[in-house]
Amino acid sequence: MKLKSMLESKVTKKELSSIPSSFDLIGDIAIFNDIPKEVKKHEKLIAQTIMQINPHIKVVMKKVGKFSGKLRTPKLAIIAGEKRKETVHKENGCTLKLNVETCYFSPRLSSERLRIAHLVKKGENVLVLFSGVAPYPCVLAKNASPKEIQAIELNKAAHNYAEENMQRNKLRNVILYQGNVKNVLPKLNKKFDRIIMPLPKESPTYLDSAVKKLKPKGTIHLYLFAHEDQYAFLIKEYKKKFKSVKLTPCGVYAPKISRVCLDLKN
Repeated sequence: MKLKSMLESKVTKKELSSIPSSFDLIGDIAIFNDIPKEVKKHEKLIAQTIMQINPHIKVVMKKVGKFSGKLRTPKLAIIAGEKRKETVHKENGCTLKLNVETCYFSPRLSSERLRIAHLVKKGENVLVLFSGVAPYPCVLAKNASPKEIQAIELNKAAHNYAEENMQRNKLRNVILYQGNVKNVLPKLNKKFDRIIMPLPKESPTYLDSAVKKLKPKGTIHLYLFAHEDQYAFLIKEYKKKFKSVKLTPCGVYAPKISRVCLDLKN
């Protein structure tokens, strides 16, 4: 890796082996999940070297706490670069503005969002729960031909960015609601062809409420975390409620545990 080769003359061999090899890239901001204690004293050097290798990266951060609270927002600290936490991220033909600390966003779901877009049929009515800064609505609207997309998000900061992202991407067939899904969902007086639920830790608890808003032959995309040994069990369990169940792994969460999407068809 180029990063380690550039640092090998500046740190010890033992420290070199501890330098993290991956980070999330959101817009022009690089975010390390963790800086091992063995190389903590070199974190600024590591960050500056990354910016030297990748001139498009303007800020390097590290997570200093796990996702917390109902809004699942991370606590981040700037290691090097510009003193800001706002950026514009490009994905699947969309531009998404956000603050990486006040809004939850995963760039790792880019291909998964496009997978869902390719499943959306022309003229569908789509509902996105826990919609954040609106990556799903934007990607679906840009890469498919739904009639209308409605989306609900609790985090006011994320909702405000979502509204701005609608304008940035010139989308007119998306309706955004700010509030708790528990309160907003019952007030929607229509049913949907497709419902997307991309909040793995909480989505299953909202499934029954979502089903009430699903058309007879509709599809729900339910995201959750699962150990690879659970896959067959999950498919069997959800087949008790749905005619068709397809499981798609879409990103590693922890050793042998992945984020998975269950495509559930009525």
